[in-house]
Amino acid sequence: MSTALINARVLLDAGWRDDCAVLIEGARISTILAHDDPRVTAADHHHDLKGNVLVPGFIDVQVNGGGGVLFNDAPTLDSIRRIGAAHRRFGTTGFLPTLVSDEIDVMRAAIGAVQAAIDDGVPGVLGIHLEGPYIAAAKRGAHDAARFRLPDTEEFELVCSLRGGRTVLTLAPEQATPDLVRAFSARGVIVSLGHSNASYEQARAALDAGASGFTHLFNAMSALQGRSPGMVGAALEDAASWVGIIVDGHHVHPASLRVARAAKAHGKLILVTDAMPPVGADDGDFMLAGQRVITRNGRCENEQGSLAGSALDMAGALRNSIAWLGVDLDEATRMASTWPAQFLGLGATHGRIEAGWMADLVELDGDLQVQRSWIAGFASN
Repeated sequence: MSTALINARVLLDAGWRDDCAVLIEGARISTILAHDDPRVTAADHHHDLKGNVLVPGFIDVQVNGGGGVLFNDAPTLDSIRRIGAAHRRFGTTGFLPTLVSDEIDVMRAAIGAVQAAIDDGVPGVLGIHLEGPYIAAAKRGAHDAARFRLPDTEEFELVCSLRGGRTVLTLAPEQATPDLVRAFSARGVIVSLGHSNASYEQARAALDAGASGFTHLFNAMSALQGRSPGMVGAALEDAASWVGIIVDGHHVHPASLRVARAAKAHGKLILVTDAMPPVGADDGDFMLAGQRVITRNGRCENEQGSLAGSALDMAGALRNSIAWLGVDLDEATRMASTWPAQFLGLGATHGRIEAGWMADLVELDGDLQVQRSWIAGFASN
């Protein structure tokens, strides 16, 4: 069965096209056609986008919860389905359920649930993000420091055990040695640095050992100073690594984000939400690590006043990036889709509207509100 998406402004690798149709066969994009090509008329189904924008689906590598569900509290297949459905309303067609620092039994349940989701073909599940527990108490944020540790052999194997998906692991390089970073990287784990008070030299050693990303730049990491570049300095200087940014107006001042965009190598800045249960839910308050988190005006804050994730969705992050970072829709979309796909090693299958790529797509109206999405060729409505 074939589906033709017609009458859209389409973002291709070469730029915007207003005179083409996107043909989907099964789970993938089969070809990009001139709008008057006979194969468009011959398609089994047609979706008329009526001049709206069609972009690659958003990929969020840090999703703690959504739809009223916190993954740590309910690391189950059903929770993943609910979280994915909540975020899909905001254009997220690929995501990593994210587990903040927890005990090994919870980690085992979370990895097992993600494995089941991948095996069952739950829409959008690309792997798991383990944010800790190999992080530093000095930059714990809302994490429970009582759960911090280093892995033994059993836990190391558990972290490396996911099949058919990507595993991102956030760790602090002053806690985990370069040898441990190297060992995880050799097993295919994507090591991201964060929740760390590491020196520039410690961060640089972790990068040299195989780390390839930084978790929510500026937040819960050693700052850039004149004589002490810290983790932020290492992140901005390194040309090969990716950095996640939370563009919600609470985590990072827009001016700092603009500095990061100017300093970081092009194509290495990616949007993340660090989303919590309020996304796609009516109730904004929830429990995290035994503390109540209150959500007011889009800010999630625990009893100590620390930020505890966000109420941000990816469509909101895209709009905020255009408004505050001064990027155009083309670049904001690549920050939300193309470059996260590359960070995950999925750049040859996800994050672009090109023949052969997965048919993970988002339709946006003139106000950049999500109207419809496709995951593996299936439309949301």
